[in-house]
Amino acid sequence: MRDPIVVLPLADWFGATADAASVAAVEAGQVLYFPRLAFALEAPEAALLRPQLLAEGSRNISLDVKGQLKGASGDQAVQATVAGLVGRFATQARALVRGLFPAYDANLRPAPTSLRPTDVSTRKQSVRADDRRLHVDAFPTRPNYGERILRVFTNINPEGQPRVWRVGEPFEDLAGRYLPRIKPYSPWQAKALNALGVTKSLRSEYDHLMLQLHDTMKMDDGYQAEAPQQRVEFAAGSTWVCFSDHTLHAAMGGQYMMEQTFHLPVSAQYDPAASPLGILTRLVGRPLQGAPLPAARG
Repeated sequence: MRDPIVVLPLADWFGATADAASVAAVEAGQVLYFPRLAFALEAPEAALLRPQLLAEGSRNISLDVKGQLKGASGDQAVQATVAGLVGRFATQARALVRGLFPAYDANLRPAPTSLRPTDVSTRKQSVRADDRRLHVDAFPTRPNYGERILRVFTNINPEGQPRVWRVGEPFEDLAGRYLPRIKPYSPWQAKALNALGVTKSLRSEYDHLMLQLHDTMKMDDGYQAEAPQQRVEFAAGSTWVCFSDHTLHAAMGGQYMMEQTFHLPVSAQYDPAASPLGILTRLVGRPLQGAPLPAARG
C-alpha cells in the first residue's frame, strides 16, 4: 500500500504553499500532515479545555458562518471566549487552504467550524455511526451529488496526547472491492425517500453508491481487521488536511481537536477525474444518474 501520509514542513498558517505533487496527493486521497503547524491558544482559552465545556446532549461545539455558537456550556463570558477561539481557527483554516489550493478559493463553501473536547475512544455509537471504523464520509439524509468534503484538523490537546487514526487503502481499491456487491440504484426509491422526508433532496446514484460503500465497509468486521491500513498518530500541536469523502479513515483515540469543513464543487478540483465521482463513473462505465459529469477544468 502506498504511504497515505505526505509530511510537509509548513509552520505558518498564513504562509502556506503546496507543489503540484502535494496537490495531486490530497486529490488522490492522501493526507497532508503538518507536524509543525500548531494552533496557538490564548491563556483564557486553554483554561476552558475540559470535557464539561461541551453542553449536555451535544456531540461537538460548533460555530456557523453567521457567528452562531452551539454546543458550549457556560456563562456569557465563556461563550464569548469559545466563540473567539473557534472563529480564529476558522480564519486560519481558510488562510491555510487558500495558500495550499488557490484555485479552490472562489468555490469553497465553509461549513460550521467545530471544537471537539471529548475523548473519541469513549463514544458509544452504532456500527454505522462509529467513526472508529474505517469509512469515507457519506451522509444518508444530505445528498451532495459529488461535491467534495475538504477538512482541516488540528490537535490542540494540552497534555500532548496524539490524535490516533487508521488510514486505509486507496478509494479506487475499496470501490473495486465492493461495487459488485452493492445493490443497484433505484430512482423510484430515491423519490420515495425524498417524499417521506428521509432525505433533504433527491438521492443521486453517486450518493447511493457512496452511502453503500460507507455502510458496507463499516459492517464488514473482516475488512475492518484485515484491510490494508496504517496507524497514524497526529501529534499535539500538529495539523492535517484531507478530502474525507476520499480518504479511508477511522478516528481511534485523542481528545481536544478542532476541525473546519469546506465543500467544493468537483469541477473546481485541479483534477476532477481523481475525485470519487470520477472514479465511480469510470468503474461503472457510464455517467451516474442524477450526478454531474466529472468534466475537466477549462
